[in-house]
Amino acid sequence: MTNALRLACVGAGYFSQFHLGSWARIKDVEVVGVADTQISAAQATGCPAYSDTGEMIKRTSPDILDIILPPAAQAATINAALEAGVKTIICQKPFCTSLEQAKEAAARAAHAQARLIVHENFRFMPWYRAIKAEIARGGIGDVHQAVFRLRPGDGQGPDAYLDRQPYFQKMPAFLVHETAVHWIDTFRFLFGDPVSVYADLRRLNPVIAGEDAGYIIFEHKGGIRSVFDGNRHLDHQSDNLRRTMGEALIEGTGGTLSLFGDGRVEKRVFGSAETTLLLPPDRWDGFGGDCVHALQTHVVAGLRGSGMFDNEAEEYCKVIRIRDAIYRSAQEGGKVLVT
Repeated sequence: MTNALRLACVGAGYFSQFHLGSWARIKDVEVVGVADTQISAAQATGCPAYSDTGEMIKRTSPDILDIILPPAAQAATINAALEAGVKTIICQKPFCTSLEQAKEAAARAAHAQARLIVHENFRFMPWYRAIKAEIARGGIGDVHQAVFRLRPGDGQGPDAYLDRQPYFQKMPAFLVHETAVHWIDTFRFLFGDPVSVYADLRRLNPVIAGEDAGYIIFEHKGGIRSVFDGNRHLDHQSDNLRRTMGEALIEGTGGTLSLFGDGRVEKRVFGSAETTLLLPPDRWDGFGGDCVHALQTHVVAGLRGSGMFDNEAEEYCKVIRIRDAIYRSAQEGGKVLVT
């Protein structure tokens, strides 16, 4: 493909299928390699396969490196890419193992004059885009509060997560670090940065290392409160529990917005019993309303001229700072200011 952006991926685990499926649909991108320490996994993608990331970068000279690895492997891979001269890097969340490591990665990228973008795709889900647009146009008046109820129904029993992402069982920080970070970022997208958090977290499944249920209250500037109510043991009404992973309600002085498990968004005007459909049910049979594709298309558009990039690493460090405040709140049993 003439003038196509050369794209290489590191990591061929479960979630890489969604990344690669999306890249294959972007005409402006050519996938030139996939690296995985298990060469058979890289070969199974059907792309040029490598067992060594450094060798792949050297041989393919990618314009974009897409890192689809767990946090423990990310920093070293980012450093190797920067040293090899890669100028655009996308890295999956959770981003790095600590705030310090994330800040260092962001600083290294800035020093190398490279873009480092965190693959935080939930803000790109079509229902949150529709909710954001309705709030922005004043469709429900002044927003007072919101709640998201996480109910993926995948956390029960000794085999929880083993069929998809078995490393979930061994993560000492799980519900917030791996999952709720999506809604930390989404609530920031919808309501702005929180100024304080309060958290009550617990572990229900004894076979896993980390917490798998809990409540988090976010206080946003202007007085808005948002609540993340998460329980990975329980489910919600949906034909695909991983589409929205739960249900949401956003309430304002002029009405309410409801997100359902089929991706549908409905609006009820204050004082009325009638609802109107803002977004029809989602028909995408892949992950999360095709949000991976929306994010990757956004990055390509930025590289091709818009210059706009959501969740560059330095900005995304705010999400990690909020995550750390949540864990402090749960440990201390009180409200913690986000600094």
